[in-house]
Amino acid sequence: MTSKFIFTSESVTHGHPDKICDQVSDAVVDHFLKQDPDARIIAECAVSGGVMFISTHYASAATSLDITDIARRTIREIGYPRDVFDADDCTILTSIKDHSEEDYTPMDLDAMDDSAIGQITARQQTSVFGYACDQTEDLLPLPIWLAHRIAYRMDVVQAVNKLPYLLPDAEIQVGFEFNDARPERIHSITLVATQREDSDVEIEQLRDDIVSKVIKPALKKVKVKTDADTVMHINPGGIRKGGGPSAHSGLTGRKTGIDTYGGYARSSGAALSGKDPMRIDRVGAYIARYAAKNVVAAGLARECEVQLSYSIGQAEPVSLRVRTFGSGELDDDLIADRLRQVIDFRPGGIVRDLGLKKLSAQLGGFYRKLAVYGHMGRRELEVPWEDTAIADKLK
Repeated sequence: MTSKFIFTSESVTHGHPDKICDQVSDAVVDHFLKQDPDARIIAECAVSGGVMFISTHYASAATSLDITDIARRTIREIGYPRDVFDADDCTILTSIKDHSEEDYTPMDLDAMDDSAIGQITARQQTSVFGYACDQTEDLLPLPIWLAHRIAYRMDVVQAVNKLPYLLPDAEIQVGFEFNDARPERIHSITLVATQREDSDVEIEQLRDDIVSKVIKPALKKVKVKTDADTVMHINPGGIRKGGGPSAHSGLTGRKTGIDTYGGYARSSGAALSGKDPMRIDRVGAYIARYAAKNVVAAGLARECEVQLSYSIGQAEPVSLRVRTFGSGELDDDLIADRLRQVIDFRPGGIVRDLGLKKLSAQLGGFYRKLAVYGHMGRRELEVPWEDTAIADKLK
């Protein structure tokens, strides 16, 4: 078996149609939770052309339910020119279903004893995965980490008009050459940027601008560097005018690889955005990442995957499996036992211990910020599942 391989991961900017849908869905989640931390909410979105459809099912004491206004405000903040995607004039269709009468149960998790927390069971069957490795300071795989950095930089230069001819819709793919499971060199960077229809910028200027204002600044703190053989593909198909929903459709939850580990590690495939914190298929992914990250932060392994499986009607996960891929300082089963001792993996315990119901109100909107540049490794947002405070307890 060869020890060398190429691995690629993709990220997209905040104006990509799939990410527009993720942001709208999580903006709806934030809107409910800011009014009512006990809200149960599922919001899914689809967009194409000048039409957006939002399906919302909720159980809540919230009184402000202007879903259409939330969507228009989110679209407006993303910053498309009106002739490409008009936040004020696009058609927004909604299907809103109130389940409050049969499904609304306020719960003060902080006041509950252990027995009461144990009565809060999983309402979805799911297997979720968390992963961490020592390839970056954020303990994320290097390909997705760098792809997100470039995507963020693209949004910055577009938003502050350093490159005013760009639209906020771009795709970034980063390839690394690995040797013995360690990233050794940057194999390739491919970036496809979209331009305004009225732009007269030629392809060579576009490529020079992207390299100088986006890629080089994003690479400054990357230890693994480009070299003479690194392939730079900037719009390899040439100029691409027009983008966003007028060019391709979008759907909530379609970019699960981008949201998690860029395909480098397993993920459940379930959408993360558009779900309240009591959805185990969302918060289970967060607590699995928390567990894996603390294992690596504790020095127990160079890489770690944590698998949690939940069954409907049960609080405890029916399975907790740890894999360290031969990099562990301890047996994988022993690491799993230590995780069980220090982390409450029950749905109520996860939400209580990470404070997930309160973040929308405390931070003036939280979940929408996760909808672009990944849900994992977001140290700048101080997300609770990125904390490594329990690492010492695992040693």
